[in-house]
Amino acid sequence: MDISMARNKGFDVEVIKDYAEKMRTTGKNYVLSQEDEMTDEMAHFYFIGTHEGEEVIYDTVLYTLRLQHESELFDIAEHRAANQFSDYEKITYDEDENGNLQMLDEREEEIGMYMAEVILELEEEESVKVQEHIDYDWHADFGIGLDVGLHTDQITSAIITRLIEAFNANTLKLDQTLYSFQTKSE
Repeated sequence: MDISMARNKGFDVEVIKDYAEKMRTTGKNYVLSQEDEMTDEMAHFYFIGTHEGEEVIYDTVLYTLRLQHESELFDIAEHRAANQFSDYEKITYDEDENGNLQMLDEREEEIGMYMAEVILELEEEESVKVQEHIDYDWHADFGIGLDVGLHTDQITSAIITRLIEAFNANTLKLDQTLYSFQTKSE
C-alpha cells in the first residue's frame, strides 16, 4: 500500500469495520451518503470491496445515462453561451421571501433561451451520446472513488445492490451501446 493510501481513511481497518456494522444493521450492502439525497436518477453511497487483495471502501456516485446526457447537453450549451455572449454569467435563480423563484432579467432570459435552443438542436441531431461506464478516482479523499453511469430508468436500492454484487464478484458487464436521449415533455 502506498503512503497516500495509508492516510486515506477509506483503507483504515477500523473505519471499514464501522461501515460493515452499519451495513449489517440496515441489511444492505451499502451505506447512503449523508451529504447527497438519493433521487430517482442519482445515488451517492459507500460499499466495501477489495483492491489489490485488501478491503477498501468505495465512495460511489451512480446515475442514469439520461441524467448524464442532460448534464453533458447543459455543459455544451453553457460553453456555447459563454462564447456567444461576452457578458455571460451563469444564470442563478433567486427566491423571494416566500420561496418563489424570481423572474430573470431580460439578458438572463435571452441567454436562457439561447441555451434551450442549443440543447434542442443537439438533441435533434443526436450529437451527444453516452454509454455505461465506471470511472475510478484513485486520488479520492476517502477510499476509492467510483463514478458510474448505467442505462436504467431509475436508481433503486435493487439496482445499487446488484451493481455492488456484480462489481465485487468481478462479473459486471457494461453495455457498450451509445445512447442519446430526448427531453421528456410533460
